[in-house]
Order: sequence, then C-alpha cells, then structure tokens
Amino acid sequence: MVFTRSNLVKAALGPVVGLVLIALMRFEVIPAYQAYSVALAAVYAIVVLSAGLLAGWSGVWSVAHPAFFAVGAYFAAYGSGHQWPLELVVLGAVASSALMGAFLGYAGARFSVLYIALLTLAFSLVSLEVINRWTGVTGGDQGVVVSQLDSALGLGSVPSGGGEAQYLAVLAAGIVLSIAVFGKSTGLRMRMVAAKAHPPAARSVGIAPEAQSALSFAVSAGFTGFAGVLLGLITGFVSPEPFSLAFGITLIAACVLGGVGTVAGAVVGGVYLAWVPTVADGVSVPQPVVQGVLLIAALIFLPGGVVPFAAAMTRRALGMSGRREAGLEHHAGEEGAPVAHEHDRPVDDDREPLLVVDDLSVRFGGLKALEGASLSVRPGEVLAIIGPNGAGKTTLVNVVSGLIGGARISGTARYAGRNLVGTRATARRGLGIGRTFQHAETFSELTVVENVLCRRRRVGAADRARAAELLSRTGLADVAGRYPAELPFGLQKRLDLARAMAGDPALLILDEPFGGLDATERRLTAQQIARLRAQGTAVVIIDHVLDDLFAVADRVVAFDFGKPIGSGTPDAILRDPQVRSSYLGSIAAPAELPAARDSETAAIAVRGVSHHYGGVAALHGVDLDIGTGAVIGVVGANGAGKSTLGRIVHGSLRPSSGQVLIGEGDGRRIRAGLVPEGRALFKTLSLQENLEVAGYAAGLRGSDLRARLDEVAEWLPERLRGRLSAAAGGLSGGEQQILAIARGLMARPDVLILDEPALGLAPALVDEVYARINRLAHDGMTVVLLEQLLSRALTSCHAVVVLHEGRVAARGQPTDPLFAERAERAYFGGTTETLLSTGLTTGLTTGDVNTLEA
Repeated sequence: MVFTRSNLVKAALGPVVGLVLIALMRFEVIPAYQAYSVALAAVYAIVVLSAGLLAGWSGVWSVAHPAFFAVGAYFAAYGSGHQWPLELVVLGAVASSALMGAFLGYAGARFSVLYIALLTLAFSLVSLEVINRWTGVTGGDQGVVVSQLDSALGLGSVPSGGGEAQYLAVLAAGIVLSIAVFGKSTGLRMRMVAAKAHPPAARSVGIAPEAQSALSFAVSAGFTGFAGVLLGLITGFVSPEPFSLAFGITLIAACVLGGVGTVAGAVVGGVYLAWVPTVADGVSVPQPVVQGVLLIAALIFLPGGVVPFAAAMTRRALGMSGRREAGLEHHAGEEGAPVAHEHDRPVDDDREPLLVVDDLSVRFGGLKALEGASLSVRPGEVLAIIGPNGAGKTTLVNVVSGLIGGARISGTARYAGRNLVGTRATARRGLGIGRTFQHAETFSELTVVENVLCRRRRVGAADRARAAELLSRTGLADVAGRYPAELPFGLQKRLDLARAMAGDPALLILDEPFGGLDATERRLTAQQIARLRAQGTAVVIIDHVLDDLFAVADRVVAFDFGKPIGSGTPDAILRDPQVRSSYLGSIAAPAELPAARDSETAAIAVRGVSHHYGGVAALHGVDLDIGTGAVIGVVGANGAGKSTLGRIVHGSLRPSSGQVLIGEGDGRRIRAGLVPEGRALFKTLSLQENLEVAGYAAGLRGSDLRARLDEVAEWLPERLRGRLSAAAGGLSGGEQQILAIARGLMARPDVLILDEPALGLAPALVDEVYARINRLAHDGMTVVLLEQLLSRALTSCHAVVVLHEGRVAARGQPTDPLFAERAERAYFGGTTETLLSTGLTTGLTTGDVNTLEA
C-alpha cells in the first residue's frame, strides 16, 4: 500500500464528502425525503464498487451479488430480532458472504467467464428459493422487520429507518471508497490483475489464478454483505424483492455505466440505481425502458463509462495527452562501457548441477512431444537449447517451469535435489526458478513497475526500492509508470526479463530472448545474460538466432523430434552431422522438375517489402520475383520471416512498406492461394465439406462447385477419394497435409503458397506430400515453398531464397555447385545480401563481394 500525497488526497475525498453530506442531511439542507435516497445511493455505491472492482481487477462478472446483498440484509433482520450487537451482525454478514464468495471464486476459476456467470446465476436463483422457503428466518414473501442494533463497544444505538442509519450508511460508503483507493496500490490488486491478464505468466511468478479468483470474490462478497446490513438499517424492513435477478442485471449495467473498475464510477452507478426509479416515475415511462435506453446510450456513446469519458475530456480540455512521450528511446541500462560477455571464463565443472533432467518423456494423448531427454546445468552456466520447430524445446522448459498441462510425464527433472515433476508451477518460483516467454507476455493492465512488483503479496518501501534498482539496471527506469502496450517491443521483452529476474532466481529460463530484437537490443540482452552468469545464475536459453545465442552460451544441447541429438560447445555443435541434418535436412535425390518457363514478366514481383508487428520487425526490404511455372523455395529458420512473406504474397497481409506487383495470365489477374502452416483444417467436417467450404469462399456454386470438387478429388490419392465423407480429424498427419493442399486448389490459384508442408511428418509421408507438390509443378502451377529444411528446398525447387532475420541473405539456383554452401552459411548466420542491405559492405569492390560469397 502506497501512502503518497496524491493517494492520501484521493482517499480523503470519500470520508470528507460523506461528512459533508451528513452535515447537509443533519441540518436539513438536504430534505428528509431526499436524505433516504442519498443513503440508498451510498449503499448501492458499495455494491457497485464491489461488483465493478471484481470485474475490473479479476475479470469476473458476477450475477450472485444480489444473494450476498440479501445475506447482509437478513443478518441485520435476524440479529436485531435476537438482540445481537451491531458488530456481531456486521462480522457475521461479512464472514458468511465472504465464505460463499470464496467458494464461487475457487469453483469457477477453472472455467471460462461464461461458465462463471452461469455459476453465479445458479447461486442467485438458489438463494432466492431459500429466501422464499425459509420463512422462519426470512418471513418469505411477507418479509421481516429490522429493529434497532446496539453497539457492543459502547458506540451507541442505530435505530432502523432513522437518520442515524442514514448517516452510518453515508459515512461507511465514504470509508469503503477510501479503502478502495488505497487498495489500487496494493500487491493484492496487482496479483488479481496479473492472474486475470495472463494466467500462465502469473503462475511463472508465483501467482495462483485460482487463489486470486477465490480471494477477490471473497473480498467483493464481504463488502456486499456489509452493504446489505446497511440496507436493512436504512429501510427497516427486508423482503425478497430488492434481491431479484433483475437487480443483478441492473447492477452489471450500473458498473458499465459508471466505468468498470473505477472508484468514482461506483458513485455514479450508486446514484443511477437509487434515482432511476424516480426518473422513470417522473417521465411516466416503465423503469426497465429507462434503464435500457440509458444503458444503450452509454454503450454506444460512452463505451468506457461516464467516469473514464469525463476524465479523458478533462485531460483534453487541459491540453494533457495522458501519456508521457519521454522514455521510448532505447536505454542502454547502466551508463558506461558495455559489459563484457566473459564467454571465455571456464565454468566450474566441479560444482554440483543445479538442474538435472533424466530420461524425461512427455506425451499429449498419442503425440510424443519429448522422449528420453537428459541434460544438466550448473550454477553460473549458460546452456543453450536448439532445434528446428517442433523439436520439443518449449515442451522441455515448460516441464521445468511447471507450465505443462494435460500431459503424461515420465522421468525426472530435479532442481537442487528436489523432483519438480508434480510440483505446482507457483511453488517453483519460490524455489528459485524464473522464466520469460517467447512473445513478452506482460501484464497489460499493470504498469512497468507493477509488473515487477506483482510477485509480492505485500509491497513495502523496500520492495519498491529493489524494483526501482532492477528497472534502472535493465534500462526501464524512465518508463516505470507506463503500461506495456505503450512501449516498443524491445522494451516489452526487457520488461519480461526484468520480471523474471525479480527475486534473484537461481535458475532462469529464457524463451527466445533475442527474437524480434534489432542488433542494439540483442547486444543489451546479451549483456544482461552475461551479468546473470557472472552472478552465478544458471541460465537456460531457447532461441533461433544462433549467432547471438552462441555468443553467450557455454554449452549447447540440440533436439529434434523430441529427442536430444547432440551436445557440446557452440563451436563444435554445428559441426555435428546429425545436428546439421536436423536444421538443413538430409540430402535427397533431386526431384524431376519441369523445365522453367522463360518469361519476361514475373507472376508476382515483391519490391522492397518490409513488415512490422507492432514494434517487431519481421521483414526488411525484401525483393523477390516469382516466375510463372516455377517452384520457388523460401528457406529460413523459425522466425526468419517466411510465413509473413507468404501471407504478403498471398495478399492476406498488407506490408508495412514496399509493394507486391501481381501479373496477368490468360487475360485475367493472377490469383494466389495459401496453405497455412499447421494445415488449419476444419477437423469436425468431412473431407468433402472442407473442400466445399473453400469452394464457397472462392465464389463457386452449383454445377461449377461440383465440377471443381470432382477435379480436385482426382488429384487426391485413392485412399482419400474413397473417404470423402470421413471427418478430417481422423486422417493421419500426411493425409491432412494433402487435404489442406487440395483445399487450397479449390479456388483454381495460379500461384500456390505452401507454408511448411512437411512440418511434423515422418520421412515417408514427407516424400508423399512432396511427390504431390511435384505433380502440381508438372501441371504448370507456380509453387512457392516456405521451408525450414534447406536440403529439401535444394532438391525440390528451381530457385531458392534464404531468409535470415527478415532479410534476404542468399539467393540462387540449386544447379549452381557453389550455391549450397553459400546458402548454408546464410541460413545460420546471414551473409552477402544481409550485409549489403545493412550497409556493412560499404566501400567493398565487386571483387570483394564476390570473394565474400565464395
């Protein structure tokens, strides 16, 4: 909890305004007939605040709050009838409501938002039934009277239905609003928001989403039960009508109208609930109609709610942007000379391994994602894990960090002598294991400093000081108060790293820390890894940017098809024939390609195309000519930009800059079709239905559709032609890939783009798929192959382009005897065209460049 001057001023507003209202009511400046409405609005403000903060902080929409409201009101009625003191009534109402809320929160945490809403709806309906039937306590439909409540602490008596009850309600609402203001700066709120924003990332920092859901629901329900006691006191009578399902829906509308998750919005919502019946009577319109019109108007014109809209208008009127523009530049972290990598410092091999993985296997149903994996890492050692897409790298680190669900795990993974298999993910952070994520999975609704602090249950001054020091060390101090979405991707990745470093873990797992970063950002990340290594932290890294990865790694373990295939120093690992084969593929017999057509005009020409995803640069100035009737291979490691280029050529993605020139064939504009990575089949539909969906999308109907379906079916192998009515999900991987290609053919494309057609397939199935592709080439179709395996592209294409980090690193024809070696160097490190495009060869002569290529 932070007691800053701003927080103190905001928190004081609630009690001060409450005292002012009490004075106005006491001296009848506010007439007696209006005082009741003011007190009722105060009570409703507590309920709206409870429901709104539950939705805003935890992402849970509850229809159960009328039931908690009723618990408090009936506690007041029962307690007053049995001479219970005021404090016992409040304590009993709050505790009972909180316990019910905790149960709902924990039970619903494993389900989607829709199922939680249905669960709370069922709870509310059951509660109404109990109220109606438990007549000995509730009075059923007739209701029950609330009489005076006396304080056990000697604070006086509160008669029901009088001014004292109204004063108590107004003052209590002010205090509750003050508590909510302070609550926004607590670790409790940060952990709730983190669990809502990204559950796996929350688990990685020690936050259990189920526990946060139960806790947030309990707190919200407890305050609502307290509001129920106040309602009973100011009305003097409790009946089932105020706690109907209609009130639950109206309550959600009030939260939206005021502004979900805002303290001031709760006041607006409370006023709305208290005065909308009066407004409806005044205009002689049914109350549901008035509520409906107001809600529709708010959703259309004020989608964020009244309070956020008013705040934005105020900032605009005062000439404030609401955002600071400083701090978006790259920060080098600590000032001074770059920190050395210390890569040549020998690791003390005599130290006991911190992490030992032994014969680890992971199955997802019938899929074996990992088999017989064994490795170890010592304190102060940087271990790199490499392998092509689908090799099992992420599965391995997910097992170590505990973020593996629905899998059967055998073998052991021991950390500091403790077996991690079966240990909760949230407990592993406490053991000293931290991790980052491939796409910088930050908590978007928390500021940068809150992303670092949220792992703490109670945040004190010392925690904030340590967080500030960590942000300064990682170059994020100037953006500590900003939200991740306001930062470029490089700073988001750095924030992910800073959050993982918080608490000084002994083992740090980094998932693609260099991915999507420019050269300066990668250098800064390498410096951070070097510092961690020097501090004795064991670091495990997955990445596809091999040059940067190998610059910081002490040892490398290579995986393929879920199995470790090689281990050694960075200098030695890529000389391993099996490792090279896993990346580049095995040399196969060249396919019998049709002769390439001589054409002056390319079917599709890519000129200077670059593309960014937010702050992530995927492509840089790519030029590519796709000749008519040619088979073009675009090769690169995962993350090189192949899929992005394929989507741009297809036309389903507009480039950030550059242009794609589409030629003409047979008097019409050339059409491109895309078979995406992963096939993207509709697995519950039959083979024929998958093809028909593609035909409908291409505008085919009736006899045209049937004729095209027959043509494409002839292209399928016989075993698939006889199973057109079978579900696509029942096919093998290779058969699904063939079906995906057939679906792409339904639109009669002139250019067919195939993204990773061999991904995850056994060698025999790969040969079958490529045989079908070769048949398309012989039929005259232009084919673009987006491939990871260089050797497969060299034996299946007329021309090959190698991408490295979004740039064309090499291009040539497989018939060139020198091209294979040049393409291989470009695949792993980028040469020639990458250097030319970045200006690194400025001043070299043509002979120098030719020497470099050779």
